[in-house]
Amino acid sequence: MRRTAALAAALAIVFAVYVAAPSWGSEAKPGRTETCKETDQREIEALFDRWNNSLQTGQPGMVVANYAEGSVLLPTVSNTPRVTVAEKKDYFLHFLKDRPEGKIDWRVIEIGCNSAIDSGLYTFTFHATGATVKARYTFTYKWDGGKWLITSHHSSRMPEDCRKWKPTKK
Repeated sequence: MRRTAALAAALAIVFAVYVAAPSWGSEAKPGRTETCKETDQREIEALFDRWNNSLQTGQPGMVVANYAEGSVLLPTVSNTPRVTVAEKKDYFLHFLKDRPEGKIDWRVIEIGCNSAIDSGLYTFTFHATGATVKARYTFTYKWDGGKWLITSHHSSRMPEDCRKWKPTKK
């Protein structure tokens, strides 16, 4: 329970930083003519399903189509950040070979003006090998006027010794 509370607190801090950025927030800023797309939690939850379903196609191009131009992918099973379309396709070409399928275990969604953040924990099952990987994730999204696109995606395996973790007292 303490880990969940600590993770929720950390995610709240991350979101607060994004809200403070000029392009984030729940309403258009004074002097801006931006119109905010109305959305809700279910629509943002469905964006993971869209991404996960694109994994099931086995086609890297279908997965990469979910990402905005210039978006950043910090992947689960690679040490190399991916920024270009070609770099993302290369990552997914290898990642998709083991037929991954993701399942959300826990999440927090924050919605801003034409932006959203979905952070939490997920588990990947690799159907080709039977292996599973538990990981932390953050997807940030932007509304481009026609659809939601991923602007950043960070995914990292859970630390092996997370069961031993205890918060430090100050």
